[in-house]
Amino acid sequence: MNLQQIVDQLALTPLTAPQDYTAIQPTCGYASDLLSCVMAGAVHGSVWVTLQAHANIVAVATLLDLSAVIITENAQPDAETIAKANQEGINLFSTPEQTFAIVGHLWALGLQCAKGELK
Repeated sequence: MNLQQIVDQLALTPLTAPQDYTAIQPTCGYASDLLSCVMAGAVHGSVWVTLQAHANIVAVATLLDLSAVIITENAQPDAETIAKANQEGINLFSTPEQTFAIVGHLWALGLQCAKGELK
C-alpha cells in the first residue's frame, strides 16, 4: 500500500507541500503521543498517528525517517511547524477523527507490522 492510497481512503488533509505519495511505501504504523515512546518504538518508514501538533513531531519524524505523521482530532500545527516539516520533507496530514479510529482504519487497510519489525 502506498501513501496516496492511505490519504485517499482516510480522506486526510495534507498540511505540507504535496509530494508523489504513490512513490512512498509505508513500512508500518505507530500510534503514541509520547515522543520518547515513538523514538523507541516506531519503525523506519512508519506512519505515525498522534494528537500532538507541535514542532517536536517534525524532529522525531525526521530522526526516524517516517513516511508521514497523521495529526488527529483536528489538532493543527502552527505555520512554523509546517514550514519545518516542508524543509525536512516530512508529510503532515490532519483528520478530524480520533487516534483510535485512524489506527483501526490503517489496520483494516493492511498497514500492519510483522513481529520482526517491532522493537
